[in-house]
Amino acid sequence: MDMKAKISEIFKSIQGEGLHQGTEQIFVRFFGCNMHCSFCDTRLNDYSEKTVEEALKDILSLGVCSFVSLTGGEPLMHADFVKTLASRLKGEGKTVYLETNGIMYENLKEIIGFTDIIAMDFKLPSSTNLISFWHEHENFLKIASAKEVFVKAVIGKDTQVDDIFESIRIIKRVNPDVPFVLQPQNPFEEALREKLIFFSDICQKEHIDVRTMCQLHKILGVK
Repeated sequence: MDMKAKISEIFKSIQGEGLHQGTEQIFVRFFGCNMHCSFCDTRLNDYSEKTVEEALKDILSLGVCSFVSLTGGEPLMHADFVKTLASRLKGEGKTVYLETNGIMYENLKEIIGFTDIIAMDFKLPSSTNLISFWHEHENFLKIASAKEVFVKAVIGKDTQVDDIFESIRIIKRVNPDVPFVLQPQNPFEEALREKLIFFSDICQKEHIDVRTMCQLHKILGVK
């Protein structure tokens, strides 16, 4: 029987987050996540079960586009499927862009060779209202550093400076050159501006390549 995965949608749009913001990408949004962050803005209810061939056909039907983003939910919950699909995408000359919560490092080991760019989250406990995942994030970043990688953290009104310092410590231990993106939970919330500047100043004093970046797709009103 052909391998299948739960996929909520496949569409073309611009990348709204991180260092490749503004580039046109095809997004494969996988259904399901192993986390329930308080700020999650991707509440998925519907999906179709697709084989790798069906997913690849849908991707190629969207026309010329060099980047394919495997996103979610959490794509690494579907590691075997992702590995096979990513391999096929590489055969089509695509750049494989993995968006992940940066926790399932054992699954990352299985697919790292078929990715080009990894956009990983640091799930700051004061932002998510969940337990910390520092151990998982550090192991994940060690593996991801074999490829182009950057770390992104959502900054909200409750985000604490201790979480920023712990993020800095992990980046320094693993790879001090990894960019650290601070992403405001609500780009229109004026109260976050001072906090973002404060956190950015801390990162710069610690010689971290820090960027403060809003979600472009929300500002432009596109998917």
